[in-house]
Formats: sequence, structure tokens, C-alpha cells
Amino acid sequence: MTALLRYQTALLLRSQRWLPPVVLYAAALGIGVQGGQPVLDSLGWAAAVLLPVAAWLVRICVTSEPPAARGCVSAARGPARAHLAPVLVALGAAVALGAAATVVVTLVSDPVSTGRVTRVPPLPAAGAGLLAALVCALLGAAVGALTAWPVLRSPGRAVPALLLAALLALVASGSPARAAVGDLVAGSKSGAVPLPLLPLAGAAVVALVAVAAACVLSSRRPSA
Repeated sequence: MTALLRYQTALLLRSQRWLPPVVLYAAALGIGVQGGQPVLDSLGWAAAVLLPVAAWLVRICVTSEPPAARGCVSAARGPARAHLAPVLVALGAAVALGAAATVVVTLVSDPVSTGRVTRVPPLPAAGAGLLAALVCALLGAAVGALTAWPVLRSPGRAVPALLLAALLALVASGSPARAAVGDLVAGSKSGAVPLPLLPLAGAAVVALVAVAAACVLSSRRPSA
């Protein structure tokens, strides 16, 4: 599996297809995060916009190989492992991006509540922001896995489905991402730093089921 992860990482870096989602994420942070804003509000924004970026990265990774190359890797390592590797690489890239954003946002934001009455400790706030980013990265990986090959083959269907699913994952009632981001916003109002462990557990289950389903399906559908 290590060799597959290295192979997929090299493919992602050499293709430079990671540039658009990273630039989009940086632009979204530049728009939504300003120096001196309450730290928990800013961390909530940074986590929320990571979800569609993570989904996009998964789509990039699972579609980066030509069908012939994908077939060779599947024959050598098994189709499930061959599909799991790019998803894990994309998830790792999204988590790294979210972690870097969490550090930057914490440094430039003001460690106070929304009303600027209560001081918010920066280190616990960064921890909560990192957990929320992980929640959104996991749900983004689930969205990407369910809106790309082998689940959806046509880009004309897959791309709109990805955008719609990412939006629903952020706003739907009961969504772990909505809960994690909402906890940060609510914590900013009260000055209390939340610990979104329940949303993290829910996101992990959703991601596990979605990626497992995609991996199983990849063994039943030929490369396109």
C-alpha cells in the first residue's frame, strides 16, 4: 500500500492539477478571513470551505490515471486498493491544507468572542478548528468518492453532483460538517471553545462507508 500511496502522490504533484483547488481555497480564505476577526468565527469559515476543496481533490486523484494505467495497477494490486490509494492521498492533502489554514487563521485572528467581551485561548481554539477541518475533509472525501468514477462516470453528471452534494453536506440538518462549524460559531458567541468529537465520529463513519462502497464498486466496473 505504501508504494501505491507514493505513486498516487507523485501523480498528483506532477500533474499540477492540485493548483486550482488550492488557489480556490486560498481565495476563499482571503475573502472570508480578515485580520482581527474573532478566531472561532474565522476557523469555522476555514473549515467549511475546505469541504468542497477536499471533494475536488478526491475527484482529481481518482481520475488522474489513464484507463490503461489504472487497469495495470488494479491487476497488480487489486482494484479496491488501487482505488483506495488516490482517495487517501487526496484526503491527506486536504487535511494538510486544513491544518496549514488553521495555523494561519489562528495567528491572524483576534482571540476574542464575537462580541469581543470574552477572551478565547488561541491554542484550544486552534485545536477545535483543526478538528472541524478534519470533519469537513472527511465529508469532502466522502462526497468526492461518491461523485466520481466508479460511481459516476460522466463528468457532465459528476461535477454538478459534486457541487450539490458538497453544498448539502454543509447545510443539511444532521450533517457532521454543519454541526462542527455551528459549534465553532456558537462557541464564538459565548466565548467557550467547543470540542466537536461527535461530529468527527459521524464524519469518520460516513467517509468510511462512502469510500468502502466506491472501492467495492471499482472491482465490479471496468476502467473507463
